[in-house]
Amino acid sequence: MHLNEGGRIVEAEWTRSAAIRKEIELDAFVIMPNHLHGIVMFTRHAVGGHGPFPREGLHPRSVGAHGRAPLQRPSRSLGSFIAGFKASATKRINDLPGTPGRAVWQRNYYEHVIRDDEDFARIHTYIAENPARWELDEENPRRGGARQLEESHGRK
Repeated sequence: MHLNEGGRIVEAEWTRSAAIRKEIELDAFVIMPNHLHGIVMFTRHAVGGHGPFPREGLHPRSVGAHGRAPLQRPSRSLGSFIAGFKASATKRINDLPGTPGRAVWQRNYYEHVIRDDEDFARIHTYIAENPARWELDEENPRRGGARQLEESHGRK
């Protein structure tokens, strides 16, 4: 992936997150054209945390019923980290010429608790290999999105 200016902002905000949030450590990540994948580990500074393992720092209210974030996110939780990261990146992207008020992120996010070394290795590999799969991704405008647009206008 070759990052545009918005992608470089996302990368800078993602990497800066660990410097300003003592409760997290970042591992592998990749910024894709329409999403990002990353491994976030919570430290003992996190809400309810007792060690450097991903599961231990997760707060049970970081995602509410039906996968929706609660109105009040506990500090030092996954929900507050993601909200802060998205807000910082969005503000910086919207400060670029021609992008004020532009929607940058999907409303929610997907999380997976890494339970063991095998799961960690599998996810780490998935992140590393994700850019090679972009050409096959249905969300890639050059693949599924462009084809759907052409078909909706009667072109093939």
